[in-house]
Amino acid sequence: MPDLDDLELEEGGIEEADPSALAAPAAGDASDFVKARSYTVSITYDKYYLVPRMWLFGYNEDGKPLTHPQVFQDMSQDHAKKTVTIDPHPHISGVSQASVHPCKHSSAMKRIIDQIEAGGSGKHMRPDTALFLFLKFISSVIPTIEYDFTIDFDA
Repeated sequence: MPDLDDLELEEGGIEEADPSALAAPAAGDASDFVKARSYTVSITYDKYYLVPRMWLFGYNEDGKPLTHPQVFQDMSQDHAKKTVTIDPHPHISGVSQASVHPCKHSSAMKRIIDQIEAGGSGKHMRPDTALFLFLKFISSVIPTIEYDFTIDFDA
């Protein structure tokens, strides 16, 4: 394996600045910065339905808690106030949060897994991919949240 010390460079072989790089913004210039709402997300296990349950607590662009109507603005309108409800968090007393109600999680997850496994590969869904699959399912309910899926869902 070559050593960098043995590498012979022509005169001027190292460029001081990359001509294709973007210019750094001026100090204090935040005109291109877009503020966005953010959410604290927690996932608990619902002992009644025996499935994961997602909880969301939203903050506005200035870091102040969102009102319940503001939270519903970020939800799919097909699911707001139906699948997504405001409920007391089971582990944080005195705080109501938006929750994707777990009553249909099991049947929806089963349907998704069956579709993936019916793809003809003959393989079965690995248990370690269940949480990623759950997040993919939740993304249809909360489309305004960006998810980073870095795993393939092939069975």
